[in-house]
Amino acid sequence: MARGLVIGEALVDIVGGPVATEHVGGSPLNVAVGLARLGRDVDLLTHFGDDAHGRQIADYVKAAGAQLVPGSICAQRTPTGVVTIAADGTASYVFDLEWQLSGIPPVPPPLFVHTGSIAAVREPGCLAVAALLDAYRVSATVTFDPNVRPSLTAEADLARERIERLVERSDIVKASDEDLRWIHPTRSPEHTARTWLASGPAIVALTRGEQGSVAFCAAGEARAAARPVQVIDTVGAGDAYMAGLLDTLWDRGLLGADRRARLRRIGVDELTAALEVASVASALTVTRAGADLPDRAALHAQLDLLP
Repeated sequence: MARGLVIGEALVDIVGGPVATEHVGGSPLNVAVGLARLGRDVDLLTHFGDDAHGRQIADYVKAAGAQLVPGSICAQRTPTGVVTIAADGTASYVFDLEWQLSGIPPVPPPLFVHTGSIAAVREPGCLAVAALLDAYRVSATVTFDPNVRPSLTAEADLARERIERLVERSDIVKASDEDLRWIHPTRSPEHTARTWLASGPAIVALTRGEQGSVAFCAAGEARAAARPVQVIDTVGAGDAYMAGLLDTLWDRGLLGADRRARLRRIGVDELTAALEVASVASALTVTRAGADLPDRAALHAQLDLLP
């Protein structure tokens, strides 16, 4: 049975307010959980502690159906992120987090390997992540979401260089317009996405909030409108989009190193269909508090309503 591998941070988001609430999160963890809720077999290589927050994470991952890679529970303490939700539902973060990995995880060669966010730029773990992507690229599609966290980025120029190198290693890249404005402040997000496509990936998808999303591939540009929904908060919206995109490409037999040439030939109509699914997954998530990504039944119920 083909499995995916997700590498990256897991943490507990503490959402401020009259009564603080806690949600398990971390961009890579959200992608792993989102795929598992859609019925996919996925392993999560991460780094958190054997404490109350860590047990909360472990239970959450297990309940979703994802598998923690052995060695993931070895941090001195479990990372946390304090989240502030603005009036429009957008979220800002302050993190208490360490990130490190060591060795090759004891899992079968995956169909794809996904990483992003803090795991991609924060030492010492980001160096191991880059090495793992190189090791797995012979068998796996490599997918990447920079999901930038400026509050954790002490050396911005170094972080930008690391992101660019990971883009060049990747087959599929997804980023938000906010990410790309931080990475290349003097360029439009669309210009950066097109430049990234020319550097190596088969697909570069750009999410733009209420303006919907656009993805670039060799065949041209695919677009999907944003779904009109009542936004509770935007936590996990991009991760749900990534999970929906990967799930659709998986379903169409486009993941795996042996499908790399086929992925590069993806047509605009086929990519548009994948963006539609990703957009619905994201829309469902923003109607819920925290990164509460949809399962297969909820996703299909909304897809059935599309014209």
